[in-house]
Amino acid sequence: MATVPTTEPMTPPASVAAPSRNPPALETGDQLTRDEFERRYTAMTDVKKAELIEGVVYMPSPVKFVQHAEQHAILLWWLASFRVFTPATRVGDNPTIRLDLDNDHQPDGVLFLDPAVGGQVRLEDDYVTGAPDLVGEVASSSVSIDLGRKFHVYRRNGVREYVVWRVLDQAVDWFILRGGQFDRLAPGDDGIYRSEVFPGLWLDATALVAGDLIRVHQVLQQGLASAEHAAFVAKVQ
Repeated sequence: MATVPTTEPMTPPASVAAPSRNPPALETGDQLTRDEFERRYTAMTDVKKAELIEGVVYMPSPVKFVQHAEQHAILLWWLASFRVFTPATRVGDNPTIRLDLDNDHQPDGVLFLDPAVGGQVRLEDDYVTGAPDLVGEVASSSVSIDLGRKFHVYRRNGVREYVVWRVLDQAVDWFILRGGQFDRLAPGDDGIYRSEVFPGLWLDATALVAGDLIRVHQVLQQGLASAEHAAFVAKVQ
């Protein structure tokens, strides 16, 4: 009687092995689609900030207190103070912004009109999709990116105002979108910046970079008490 050979379970060759359920970790310089970037970023629960800029992954170095973290908090305080007295506006700290298929940015701060009252962004899966009305960035080591690749992406996608606090240079740049280009917003004769998109959002940039937060607060309160702000509130309500 013939002996029936014993069959062993076959091990599939490496080329057809089942794919790993854990996606590869993000690395600075990776060239990815937005979907693949978000898939990997979501899986990396220990990572707090990563950005896709023109299809390339950027992962910043640890944040220094005196060159970024403190200024970040002040920027958000200024924007949030405006939002408290301005209905139908939303402010965000470090949100992921889906700008286009090659760009998922994570700016330091954003301010936008609520989509419910006709704002130009949408909230999809709790992500901001589209260009916020105003983007704020604190730039120290990242200044070449914030005023380089990000500058062009924000302009192309229709961010209406872009504020960059250049910490090491002790300066603030405020850009406004006009005719598809970013122009510099000029301060008034009194040195005060006045937003055109958000009437009443006023800033004494000299006081800001000098750390005179009482003066920054006073100027913002003047803006919130202005007739322009009252008319804006009436319009959005």
